[in-house]
Amino acid sequence: MNEDMMNVFLNRRSIRSYTGEPIPMEKLNQIVMAGLSSASGRGIRPWELIIVRDRQKLIDMSGCRLRGSSRMLVGADAAIVVIAQEDKSDVWVEDCSIVMANMHLMASALGVGSCWIQGRLREALNGKPTEDFLRALLQFPSEYRLEAILSLGIPDENPPSTEPESLPFYKVHFNKF
Repeated sequence: MNEDMMNVFLNRRSIRSYTGEPIPMEKLNQIVMAGLSSASGRGIRPWELIIVRDRQKLIDMSGCRLRGSSRMLVGADAAIVVIAQEDKSDVWVEDCSIVMANMHLMASALGVGSCWIQGRLREALNGKPTEDFLRALLQFPSEYRLEAILSLGIPDENPPSTEPESLPFYKVHFNKF
């Protein structure tokens, strides 16, 4: 077993509280590279990444979801918005999800806190779809669809890692259900 890789999986947590300390550009670049290197159906790569580091935009973006699901953006140092051209690939949602997962895992491996903020099929505080809210704020074209946002910051919390014994192995089936 590759223990380094398994440790990344077991230690990854959604981090919603940040210190305010800036993420070094080298680490942000590595997180982006992890996303850019993602697998994509037929190699189409229908996705685009919008990196937001502007403090006021991050604060404004925090209203993109109901019930405070995006309020951690107020304290984040950066966010990466993942969008895609829906008409380029019938698996754009899956492709974008792989990008998000790769970046989420790389952030954790680098000691950067991150949280996946679902955007597709969600509603903003103003009652509009999250996608429309962010399209107006970030000015991405109408042919692009929103998948999710990855908030990023230096962690202000350190949740315990998952113990391998607590994994739900009862959900694993061999040869039949």
